[in-house]
Amino acid sequence: MTPTLYGIPNCDTVRKVRVWLEQHGVDYVFHDYKKAGIDPVRLGGWVDEHGWEAVLNRAGTTFKKLPDSDKAGLNRDKAVALMIAQPSMIKRPILDLGNRRLVGFKPDLYAQAFS
Repeated sequence: MTPTLYGIPNCDTVRKVRVWLEQHGVDYVFHDYKKAGIDPVRLGGWVDEHGWEAVLNRAGTTFKKLPDSDKAGLNRDKAVALMIAQPSMIKRPILDLGNRRLVGFKPDLYAQAFS
């Protein structure tokens, strides 16, 4: 299976991952959240695998600009709904390897995944 890299093209971390993958000869498909959105079932699977706290990007400006009422009482369902409505709130990148997903970018974890 060809890995799929999920993110947005202008994200610095996504750019770093793309460079890493290309330098290591890893073929991949890029999925742009901003253009293609995200399938709710796929997103739900990521949340089940890693927890909504790891998948929701609270450090980004999109989340920070939310009204306090949207940030209050966060739980799995509310976090998933926010990420579906505004995919820029999904942690970037997420690399789908088929049997598991890597959330964020840690070069040592990528090296292990492709060794």
